[in-house]
Amino acid sequence: MRILGMDVGDKTIGLAISDPLGITAQGLMTIKRSSIENDIERIKEIIKEYGVESIVIGMPKNMNNTIGPRAKIVIEFAQKLKNKTDINCEFYDERLTTVEAERVLLQSDMSRKKRKKVIDKMAAVLILQSYLDNIKKRC
Repeated sequence: MRILGMDVGDKTIGLAISDPLGITAQGLMTIKRSSIENDIERIKEIIKEYGVESIVIGMPKNMNNTIGPRAKIVIEFAQKLKNKTDINCEFYDERLTTVEAERVLLQSDMSRKKRKKVIDKMAAVLILQSYLDNIKKRC
């Protein structure tokens, strides 16, 4: 069972995919956003290509655990995606994942220009891997 992890931003969508056993997350790509219809069509292609059965979307909650304007945009995107794919979409708390992704990339001594290209994909990996680790703990 493959799970697709997503970090949905205004300009890009970072994607990660689980291995078939749902143990590890690997970075897949970053989609440059153009329109909601085009974004969803591209995601549908990836769902078909990888046999995705479930989607985990990072929920950008405020630090006080409330839902702000950014989170409302992500919820709306997820609803449209679910309507077009009929695949279960779950939210996973993504607070500080972009900060963590930046830290990991800085430690790897990556240039600022290269970091900017992969930061959203790395955030998607962190969201999906945290989700997968949490599932293992519950079992």
